[in-house]
Amino acid sequence: MSQTLDLSFFYLLANKGSLAATARELGVTPPAVSKRLTALEARLGTRLVNRTTRSMSLTPEGELYFSHAARILTQINEVEQLISSSRATPKGLIRVNASLGFGRRYIGPALGAFFAQYPEVEIQLEITDHPLDLTTHGFDLGIRFGTLPDAAFHARKIASNRRLLCASPLYLEKHGVPQRLADLQQHNCIFLRQNETPYGVWSFTNGGRTQNVKVRGALGCNDGEVALNWALEGHGILLRAEWDIARYVRSGRLRLVLEDQTPTRADVYAVYPQQLHLSARVRSLIDFLVERFKHIDHLEGVEAGQE
Repeated sequence: MSQTLDLSFFYLLANKGSLAATARELGVTPPAVSKRLTALEARLGTRLVNRTTRSMSLTPEGELYFSHAARILTQINEVEQLISSSRATPKGLIRVNASLGFGRRYIGPALGAFFAQYPEVEIQLEITDHPLDLTTHGFDLGIRFGTLPDAAFHARKIASNRRLLCASPLYLEKHGVPQRLADLQQHNCIFLRQNETPYGVWSFTNGGRTQNVKVRGALGCNDGEVALNWALEGHGILLRAEWDIARYVRSGRLRLVLEDQTPTRADVYAVYPQQLHLSARVRSLIDFLVERFKHIDHLEGVEAGQE
């Protein structure tokens, strides 16, 4: 118990930045805080704080102790929340990072619906053109596409998402319909740059093997909406997520090409830093997203050109 109390004491001291402020928070005198700090340093056998009459700063050992104290105290708090509020209404702050297009069209409305159901939560959504590091930026949850190689994070699939090749009827009438993957090299392909994916390489799976196809084109962008508009205007062939193009395929504004080929998938995942468990509010949000995205826009069973 004394070790946990020491962690809490030092965490407060480091956050307050002075003996006097810590004393006011604890309702004791500054000499009492100094005495407790000295006892902690004696127990650990190292100096944690450089202090003068006017200022204090953490030593390297103090920085290390503080960082671990923050993590351990957070885990203790989360465990208690998990036990005491597993059946309670989700409440508290949830910070989420999502990509531009999917964030605007799906995650934003989903978070609004979640808030309507659980008004005691506070939600901060940051939409960016590239994924942010969750730990560095203090996010509880990130929405990510495709493979997730980083072992420092857990992930739960929240939606299936194929990628499909498409082009406008105008483009296909003018330039012809590709019949095999090699034909793509004779077409103007619209490049969408996401994360660190290279321009000019599209990946397909065949019998469990991945085939990379080098394609060419005059138009490239890091924004999916811009790339989609180029395809709608008849400027080339686009490889794009099913959720983004399904409505245009159904209306006939886009046509699928090379439907017998299978581009690598870009399933949607909720990603969160590794820890002992999830807080009740974050776990509830992930469950909510999984249920909501069972009905994400798709093309199965729908004839192209029909709404």
